[in-house]
Amino acid sequence: MDKRNRLPITTFDIATQKIRRGYYSAVYFWREKQILEKIGYTNKVLMQVFQKNNIVLCGVDEAIAILKTCSGFWGAPEKAYKLFDQYQALDQEIRRLYVQRKYQLLKEKLIQKVDLELVLDSLWMDGSAQLVIEALHDGDRVEPWETMMTIDGLAQYFAHLESVYLGILARRTLVATNVARVVEAAQGKPILFFADRFDHYSNQTGDGYAAMMAGATSVATDDMGEWWGKKGIGTMPHALIACFNGDTVEASLEFAKQYPDIPCISLVDFDNDCSKTALDVADRFAAEGLTLYGVRLDTSEAMVDESIIRYDQLGQEKPTGVTPTLARNVRQILDAHGYNDVKIFVSGGFSKEKIEWFERVKAPVDGYGCGSSLLKGSNDFTADIVLVRGRPCSKKGRLYRPNPRLEKVD
Repeated sequence: MDKRNRLPITTFDIATQKIRRGYYSAVYFWREKQILEKIGYTNKVLMQVFQKNNIVLCGVDEAIAILKTCSGFWGAPEKAYKLFDQYQALDQEIRRLYVQRKYQLLKEKLIQKVDLELVLDSLWMDGSAQLVIEALHDGDRVEPWETMMTIDGLAQYFAHLESVYLGILARRTLVATNVARVVEAAQGKPILFFADRFDHYSNQTGDGYAAMMAGATSVATDDMGEWWGKKGIGTMPHALIACFNGDTVEASLEFAKQYPDIPCISLVDFDNDCSKTALDVADRFAAEGLTLYGVRLDTSEAMVDESIIRYDQLGQEKPTGVTPTLARNVRQILDAHGYNDVKIFVSGGFSKEKIEWFERVKAPVDGYGCGSSLLKGSNDFTADIVLVRGRPCSKKGRLYRPNPRLEKVD
């Protein structure tokens, strides 16, 4: 995928009617829009969007899609508001009917909903063609205070969208920047984006796109790969091993038999003895004529692996969880028995700092699985009107900062 080609609007699942109505907007933005509409405001403004950190930018294409589909005004606002209330009530009824599996009535209500959407669309006066949008691209490196997007046009066309597009930019950029930092720390080793369990599922699509835009090599779910046209990867959870009465070898074998075309990475910390379990799995796979692609260490941060105790390695470093010493123990026992090709992957609390530690001490690791650390922090964006009728007009401290890197959006 060429990162300079913007994602088409059809990529995104946009709640168009709700966004146009200001349903996701801070109330003061919606009231700003209404005031400007009622007084017939005619001065064009320039809105400037920026943030204050060194970042990997993401969410631009999605923000543009919002501006393209939801900028404008209602031709008959009071009528539209009443229709929207009906639309909302109908949407809630559709959810109830779906849960109750009343499909015939559900079909009728869905048709009514589409009909309502068509009427609402007919009342919407599209203002996007009258806006001039200039923006950087998803994946661009951006410096503090650098302008990453400008919107030029009548403020009442897009005032209600500020909450939405800034929120998109904040979320996508947070994930992209965090992923870029761990990718850099891993020094070329693959980063597996496994953040599915740490946030609401509705965030997966955009988060997966942001992660892969920033250099992650794979994602955990199909939804995370949707905008890229990729599928999620993974082998086994601890739950599968538990279903085999805690027998990692049998669970791994069954995975290899059921999914022969997927490289098997065995999760070897179930018994808290990663080196022994890794060797047991490797031996059994060899006996069965199967290929073991790799093993994954995911020891709890509250536990010390049995191999560290067995080899009297306490006191050398923080012993709990997955450590460089634990990775070495697994590597050494696999190599000693001729399994040099079996790769070692690690997961469980891996942040930029922890990966830097592993790389600094040259831990024998072939890839990192990262999750919750990639969703932490903040990358807040701000939008300010800085020009009115082409003249400087902004709150103190917020100056117009033209950026030659901006590209006009077709």
